Amino acid sequence: MRVYLLVIVVAAAVTYLTTPLVRRLAQRVGAITPLRDRDVHSVPVPRMGGVAMLLGLAAALLVASRIPFTSRVFDASPGPQWVLAGAAIVCAVGVADDIVQLDAVTKLAGQVLAAGVMGWQGISLLQLPIGGVTLLSAPAMMAITILVVLVSVNAVNFVDGLDGLAAGIVGIGAVAFFLYSYALQRGQFPDDFSSLATLVAAITVGCCVGFLPHNSHPARIFMGDSGSMLLGLLLATATIAATSTVDPETVADAEIVPAFFPLVLPVAVLLVPLGDMLLAVVRRTRAGKAFWHPDKKHLHHRLLQMGHSHRVAVLVMYSWAAFLSFGAASYAFLPLVQALAVALAAGSVVLAFTFGPLFWRRSRGRATRTADEAVAAGTAPPRERSARPREGVHDGA
Repeated sequence: MRVYLLVIVVAAAVTYLTTPLVRRLAQRVGAITPLRDRDVHSVPVPRMGGVAMLLGLAAALLVASRIPFTSRVFDASPGPQWVLAGAAIVCAVGVADDIVQLDAVTKLAGQVLAAGVMGWQGISLLQLPIGGVTLLSAPAMMAITILVVLVSVNAVNFVDGLDGLAAGIVGIGAVAFFLYSYALQRGQFPDDFSSLATLVAAITVGCCVGFLPHNSHPARIFMGDSGSMLLGLLLATATIAATSTVDPETVADAEIVPAFFPLVLPVAVLLVPLGDMLLAVVRRTRAGKAFWHPDKKHLHHRLLQMGHSHRVAVLVMYSWAAFLSFGAASYAFLPLVQALAVALAAGSVVLAFTFGPLFWRRSRGRATRTADEAVAAGTAPPRERSARPREGVHDGA
């Protein structure tokens, strides 16, 4: 665990220290997010933060390659260097989009190229024979692998709409996936429990932690498509790499449930952005628009419309991401009844946090209106005005 913690610290430190430099670079090359109808920020903000995350990824992989415990991962095939190659491709496409606004087809082609390079080198979903019958061919599994990467990349891109939102949600999900992957590997391979999935999940946590201080509200830099696509690719890579622990001979055994759990957990981790993306596709298609046409009806926009502040809306989304990701992970460690009880209690807290302040605010508003109506009708004394001026309000010219 100490080695993975070191990797997290390295990724976080390099990302944090290089982000101001990337911010200045973004200002020079014109990678600035303009003010648009669907945005909630009020001033132009530099983007291209994914470059700092890519540097954090590269530094963490370099350190990991020099540590005996994790260097074994680099000796195996496929190696983490191909994760870095795929990340560099998708980040480069994102940087180009952050500067000159690429069309959807070009971005999709870049994402397919990045996923294809990794899949070609072995970072691909496994071919799983059951009873001697091959379920899918190798080309079909490659196509599914690319599809998984595309869905993950675009899901994170869709949810990137508020300061700190995407980095926080991905960071929370990556923590849950890291803990699960670490426990799974240590339980199955006590002599050598290092793995590509755990390493990638740890680095993803570090990149998010290092970037969040610069991206939290009010953000000084946005991650842009270079960052959202990079984080989506890393999440998909951890998922795909985790399936390498599945032994096809155990398909009929009871152990196949925890073995296949790496496929279930990322769905829970990305359920919030995936749900947002699915709703957006349906909404825009029904409106007769292209599904990639942006609007201002995402889940985070609706939270703002409900009356939540910017920070509270982000925290609400965080709470749902934590509930879904850690709730799903708990099923792998707790008996079903206990896991359901924990999920029910956590879900109740998240629902109260989401809607409780709104009910309280409406009740307070009704009480205020009732008091004002009583004063207007002469049935109650008028409320005294404070002699002290309100904070932030200045007298005089």
